[in-house]
Amino acid sequence: MRLIFAGTPEFSAQALSALIAAGHEIPLVLTQPDRPAGRGMSLQASAVKKVAQAHGCEVFQPDNLKSPEVQARIAAARAEVMVVAAYGLLLPQAVLDLPPAGCLNIHASLLPRWRGAAPIQRALLAGDEETGVCIMQMEAGLDTGPVLLRASLPIDAAETAASLHDKLAQCGAALIVSALEKLPLPVEIQSTDNITYAHKIDKNEAQINWQNSATQIDRQIRAFNPFPGAQSTLAGQRIKIWAAHTHPAQGPSGTLLAVERERLIVACGDAALALTEVQKAGGKRLPVREFLAGNPLQVGDRLGE
Repeated sequence: MRLIFAGTPEFSAQALSALIAAGHEIPLVLTQPDRPAGRGMSLQASAVKKVAQAHGCEVFQPDNLKSPEVQARIAAARAEVMVVAAYGLLLPQAVLDLPPAGCLNIHASLLPRWRGAAPIQRALLAGDEETGVCIMQMEAGLDTGPVLLRASLPIDAAETAASLHDKLAQCGAALIVSALEKLPLPVEIQSTDNITYAHKIDKNEAQINWQNSATQIDRQIRAFNPFPGAQSTLAGQRIKIWAAHTHPAQGPSGTLLAVERERLIVACGDAALALTEVQKAGGKRLPVREFLAGNPLQVGDRLGE
């Protein structure tokens, strides 16, 4: 088919690569403008732009899609379908109406659960046992359109946002290729029951409250790996906690109950967490044994004060 593709991060780039490999004609790729990143804050191309340029696709990076000039350029591509995946810009109704077969969105949840910006992190924070990908016919509402195809995945007990992202990106890439092969597909109108919204992650949510249960904090650590990283303080300095697992020990919340070679046991509101990978401000992510080499700790130290 003749497609326009719209997306920005790595999740989208995998879908674009799969569509190119499947032989679809993609005369135009939309992605967000280059952003400053890295230590030097130099402008960086998006993951989608890099894939598009590597395959000779024309790249268009407008700030928004509202102007008649931008919409005319999209219309000039004469695409049958627009495929959208984590693009990051709203599509006005005028753009949604351009392709004859409409705009299809690759969404990383089992709609209507977790409509919105951060479905992967919200599923982990909520302790969901499964998630998945939906191919949705886009309309003006936020992820409200009918679902054409869906696939579910179990969420492993040790899943992080990074590992779940990679699984869902691979699933989404395969699912959009399958959906395009099968068009036209019967539509599944989304249920109005059990709708949940995956609001954008706020960095303040990354601060650990050690009075919460060990299970809650474990979910928080996994949901915010790799961004923004679950945070606390220890021995007067800010740290991020990247890996942990629940432990049956008990004590006053936030108290260091044991300092072992491979782990730090910290009391939570009910049980405890065994921390296995941490990072101090300005430092690298380290396994506990390496962290302790430069940061001696003792039982009774407090986190979060």
